[in-house]
Amino acid sequence: MPTPASRRLGDISGAFADLGTFLPLVLGLFALNGFSAERILLGFGLFALASAAYYRRPVPIQPMKIIAAMTIGLGLSPAVMEAGAMLMGIMLLVLALSGAITALARQLSQAVSVGLQLAIGLQLMHMGLSQMSQAWVIAIIALALLLFCRGNKASVAMVMIIAGGVLWQCLDAAPVSLPREPWQMTMPSAADWQFAALSLALPQLALTLTNAVIATSAMACEKFPDDKARLSPAHFGISSGLANLLLAPLGSIAMCHGAGGLAAQYSFGARTGLATAIFGAACLILALGWQYGLGDVLLLLPLPLLGAMLTFAGGQLAWSRRLIDGKPYCLFVIVATALCALLVNMAAGLALGLLLERGIRQYQSARSL
Repeated sequence: MPTPASRRLGDISGAFADLGTFLPLVLGLFALNGFSAERILLGFGLFALASAAYYRRPVPIQPMKIIAAMTIGLGLSPAVMEAGAMLMGIMLLVLALSGAITALARQLSQAVSVGLQLAIGLQLMHMGLSQMSQAWVIAIIALALLLFCRGNKASVAMVMIIAGGVLWQCLDAAPVSLPREPWQMTMPSAADWQFAALSLALPQLALTLTNAVIATSAMACEKFPDDKARLSPAHFGISSGLANLLLAPLGSIAMCHGAGGLAAQYSFGARTGLATAIFGAACLILALGWQYGLGDVLLLLPLPLLGAMLTFAGGQLAWSRRLIDGKPYCLFVIVATALCALLVNMAAGLALGLLLERGIRQYQSARSL
């Protein structure tokens, strides 16, 4: 039985377990696109603190990956990001308040859910391994430590890895400073709204509905069954929608929850909203101290070690006992859903899984007549 002290340590270590997905995208927007770091971190901090207060569980806060990656890759402006985030907020609120998200989630069987989690876990492992490749030796040592200390000891391993990584970076790496961009207001133009709608919001919507809303809710309800009502898909859609609609005009980026982030935080011991609150408070502190160089602390966390943490969390998410003791038709649905999600996208994987489940049920019903 975990002690109160061990639970707090788990929440502290779990608070930063999702940095492997957070840092590469956010640092890219700071350093490559000239976004205001203070505004982005302020948005994450406020969203995280609000989520911690409402959900009271380790509900992660992440950048919307497609929008962030396209913004970095195409060199888009903060105004386009603002338009994309606000459009995502409006669409999520409409879908959540109309009941469309709840209706879709009701069709999600356990086999389809496991298939989506398998796909997300493999994606996290792929991202983590690519980050580990920058320094294989130190990253493999970190991953081995995590595997050895899995379970209740994972939070101890997390603290050791972060402390060792900071020491390694301080001794071996040349000092680097992040840019300190001025605090500027942006206003999307008509062209910005049009581009954001067609090139950012629509491609992102399917991933957000499946990964950040439905899959996150399914995983959260599985891990915290006493809080199913509060951890519903509709509530995740509403909280993400409100955050983007209200915080994007202040200079934040498109944000959401995420099944991978929840898996990472839970793997490292997070069990309460304290983990999310710690992450939010850290973001606010960095935002307020950015002009004084406080944000450079983010560079003390080596990407290879973050990659090891991400790979470990991805493996935890991908694994399910259904993969070894499930019925043959369940395994077929799981594998088909995961493959389609990986080869096409999450929405296609969800659609295929639902179609297969429905077809199998109709076949079984016809045979029983």
